[in-house]
Amino acid sequence: MPDTLPITLRAYRRLSSSLTPMVPLLIKRRLRNGKEDPERVDERRGITDIERPAGPLVWVHGASVGEVLAAATLIERLRASNMRILLTSGTVTSAAIIAKRFPPDIIHQYIPYDSPRYVARFLDHWHPSLALFIESDLWPNLILSAARRRLPMALINARMSQRSFPRWQKLSKTISALLGSFEICLAQSDTDAERFSALGARSVLVTGNLKFDVQAPPGDAAKLDALKAATRGRPIVVASSTHPGEEEIILETHKALTNFFPSLLTVIVPRHAHRGEAIAGMVQASGLRAITRSRGELPGAGTNVYVADTMGELGLFYRLTPVVFMGGSLVPHGGQNPIEPAKLGAAIVHGPHVFNFTDVYDALDGAGGARQANSSEQLVKLLAQMLGDKAARAASVDAAGEVVTRLGGALDRTLHALEPYLMQLRFEMGGHHA
Repeated sequence: MPDTLPITLRAYRRLSSSLTPMVPLLIKRRLRNGKEDPERVDERRGITDIERPAGPLVWVHGASVGEVLAAATLIERLRASNMRILLTSGTVTSAAIIAKRFPPDIIHQYIPYDSPRYVARFLDHWHPSLALFIESDLWPNLILSAARRRLPMALINARMSQRSFPRWQKLSKTISALLGSFEICLAQSDTDAERFSALGARSVLVTGNLKFDVQAPPGDAAKLDALKAATRGRPIVVASSTHPGEEEIILETHKALTNFFPSLLTVIVPRHAHRGEAIAGMVQASGLRAITRSRGELPGAGTNVYVADTMGELGLFYRLTPVVFMGGSLVPHGGQNPIEPAKLGAAIVHGPHVFNFTDVYDALDGAGGARQANSSEQLVKLLAQMLGDKAARAASVDAAGEVVTRLGGALDRTLHALEPYLMQLRFEMGGHHA
């Protein structure tokens, strides 16, 4: 197989091998920046003290929180049919969410760094029976080594953004070798399917976006009651999953909105919780009063901005607020997933940069289930309208709910497409007793 590989992948393989001795330095730096779990760095080198369970093992891989949560209902369904699951991801945040949201018998491991040695160690230990890669986290050594071992692999909920497509077209031999290693590619939309086919994927099917079938995030009832009691009677706006460069705009928006809603409370939920203290400092410097949730505080009458710098509590804030601004969209990050607030009945406003969720936002905006603000003036106007006009808000929430229901069904279509592989595993399980 290596002889047939394009020169780019052969060079990548050689380079990643030669850089393996440098990995301890990389790990050290990532530990300093809080990007690795000190207890679990061995997993990055394919080392684990967890035993591989007997029988077929389905390996599901997602880069981070979004991908892992998108596959949550699929994982639940596979688990319900007695499949053992190995779930891999690459971020500390995703590991924390998995520990919170998934049953303990789902084995989570950090994905090994993409060095041939670490990847071989990982595959030798876990010996997966089927691999499901979510969206498009394509690590060349991992994919090529798995293909060489004849591990059946499927790309699920596959997405190829408008940005990535032309980049990959320039490396057509490289991407074709990687995508050609997957036996089946289940795309989110017709556009994604066309792009994957053009880049060399085999057996491309459109199954839809699994994120539409994800359960709304949980919200602890006692914590929600405490928040409701602390904020009773105040208009609330939640700025969800914000990125650097957006909080400043949110603060200006808050100040403008207090002309119409003097007791307004703005809740900022940063995409990365560790930025909480810095954001609170920025709020104080702008002359507003902030408190942070990570310190266990509830907003008081004097609190202007509540910084919700905790993990896995978005479900609480979507239930608390009538209006959500979806972050990652005022800066060119590509937006965050609006399906969760749509399922929990909050009106949605977002900025122009939503290229990671083009289809979802097109559908929501087109139906009036979300509104796009192209400037800070527009953001103020749309939030004021949603806060002040109950009928407009209800119409927007209903429209969003209908879109989410209409675009659902990806879970069943995905399972149907994977059925031949799952059938084979069930057949093997017969040999091990399921």
